[in-house]
Amino acid sequence: MEKRILGKSGLEVSAIGLGCMGLSFAYGPATERTDAIKLIRSAFEQGVTFFDTAEAYAQGANEELLGEALAPFRDQVVIATKFGFEGGDVQNGVNSKPANIRAVTDAALKRLRTDRIDLLYQHRVDPDVPMEDVAGTVKDLIQQGKVKHFGMSEAGVESIRRAHAVQPVAALQSEYSLWWRKPEKEILPLLEELGIGFVPFSPLGKGFLTGAIDASTGFDKSDFRNIVPRFSEENRKANQALVDVLKQIAAGLHATPAQVALAWLLAQKPWIAPIPGTTKLHRLTENVGGAAIELTPANLSDIDAQLANIQVQGERYPAHLQARVGK
Repeated sequence: MEKRILGKSGLEVSAIGLGCMGLSFAYGPATERTDAIKLIRSAFEQGVTFFDTAEAYAQGANEELLGEALAPFRDQVVIATKFGFEGGDVQNGVNSKPANIRAVTDAALKRLRTDRIDLLYQHRVDPDVPMEDVAGTVKDLIQQGKVKHFGMSEAGVESIRRAHAVQPVAALQSEYSLWWRKPEKEILPLLEELGIGFVPFSPLGKGFLTGAIDASTGFDKSDFRNIVPRFSEENRKANQALVDVLKQIAAGLHATPAQVALAWLLAQKPWIAPIPGTTKLHRLTENVGGAAIELTPANLSDIDAQLANIQVQGERYPAHLQARVGK
């Protein structure tokens, strides 16, 4: 698979990574461990070298899973994880106090079975901790050799600038896809200016852009999408128009909607590396195939033109979670 460099950091990753959250957390019951390890290792065999996890994904269980799965080829992959929630539980609110960052990093190193974290993100900006203190703490961890690169997630322009002035930010991880394009307004120009890579999560719209979800789809009671306004039955019905257009475009390219959605992201900037997640081997292979599709300027113009008049319905987060992003 094509490799990409995240901004000016020098950090090389596969063009498409693997978001591992859903194997343990947020999208229904956790995947059976042996199946999850098989999927992670299959991703590596198919050229994926960029793996994303966090303390907050089942309070460290996802990190432990990734550590076991990647142990045989640790030196050939890039592992990204995150700190920033009290006790590793998103329900408890944010905590980016320096002491917590250091403690979480040490715990993550053990769970991941490694001596360094390639990319350590602040999961969400903590309004109670100056960004200079956060970046300074990660800078210390980098000097100690425990961390290689610093990242941020769902941060706003001011926070990114303040952090970057203390410790260069290698990558920003935020939601970006054909049905969430707000980063194009302020975030992408800032990242280009500062030389920061972009790692879009939910590049397939939490599964919606695959075409496998419609108004009649039922989710497990523990599935996060049950509380996402964009996934209400009414909004799924309205948003089907976007998927229908994507399906038509994909058919003309002999690809799937998911592959076109990923190829579209890759075509936006050479320093973008999306991290779709999945629990299914066939979907993994499908997603990896998105890296092989090259969209021409004409293709990209066609996609923009056909989607321009479609207004996506519903917020991407419920209010209490929306309050944590863009800070």
